[in-house]
Amino acid sequence: MPRKVWHSLPEYQTFRAMMEAGSTAAAATRLGLSQSAVSRSLASLEARIGTVLFEREAGRLRPSAAGAALNARLDPLFAALDQLEGPPEPGAETLRVIAPPSYVTPFLTGQMGGFLKPRPDARISLEFGTSEDVILGVRAGRFDMGLVGVEPTRAGTRLQPLVRSVAVCVMAPEHPLAGRTEIAPDDLHGAAMIAIAYRHRRRGQLDQLLMSHGVRPHIVAEVSSSAAAADLARAGLGLAVINPFPTALPDTNPGLVFRPFPEAPAYQSYFLTPDSRPVTRLARQFIQHVRLHLPPSPFSTLV
Repeated sequence: MPRKVWHSLPEYQTFRAMMEAGSTAAAATRLGLSQSAVSRSLASLEARIGTVLFEREAGRLRPSAAGAALNARLDPLFAALDQLEGPPEPGAETLRVIAPPSYVTPFLTGQMGGFLKPRPDARISLEFGTSEDVILGVRAGRFDMGLVGVEPTRAGTRLQPLVRSVAVCVMAPEHPLAGRTEIAPDDLHGAAMIAIAYRHRRRGQLDQLLMSHGVRPHIVAEVSSSAAAADLARAGLGLAVINPFPTALPDTNPGLVFRPFPEAPAYQSYFLTPDSRPVTRLARQFIQHVRLHLPPSPFSTLV
């Protein structure tokens, strides 16, 4: 007769917080516990189910394959617990989302598919626009949430950091710099470059960095999104310096090479919600879902 496994909701909640926060310290802060209490709870859960849920890699705890599988199996449990919070808020069962095109396909659409499957009564309305469209739309209350790679400079929105990313150079596999482990500013002198349009603050920052090194790349195209830059790089037009999230996530863009460009300022991606009203229940659930199911990347760290 198989041994009966007893279930501990506090242990599952600690495990879930660890999956979402990415470290025992952050999980402890989120749960209002000590870091040692989080570690003991995770160790107890591993001992109880007889499975290693986290593995140490480069000084950080990463979910094991068994941990990722358990996390997926717990989705229905936490979805049911969310339902116990009370009756749905008026209009909360339609989640209105806006994001720039680089975030929409396939990243957000893929996340939305996994989110909606266990929630047959929920609906999502998705639109895309520029980062300014996202900020203005969320601030005005036309959307419940947005996702952006820039920090708003005016009041009216709440920011929830999602990932911090090192800048990367994207290029075709046959590009002369594809064999490098990372790219330095001097490597770009005279190189064919696909540049981000001047209306983006990052373009000015990159120009200043290259000028400080006496570097003059050959600009062959200007585009308004990382996704467009990646497409032109895949076509062999040159390389581009971009935000790797979510363009460089695993299995997102085959046929491209991404190399760190560490001298450029780091990027940060944020969830955006209106500060004029509480975050809707469906928005909270979706944000948690994305954090829990974010695929690992060598260029981006969950924050």
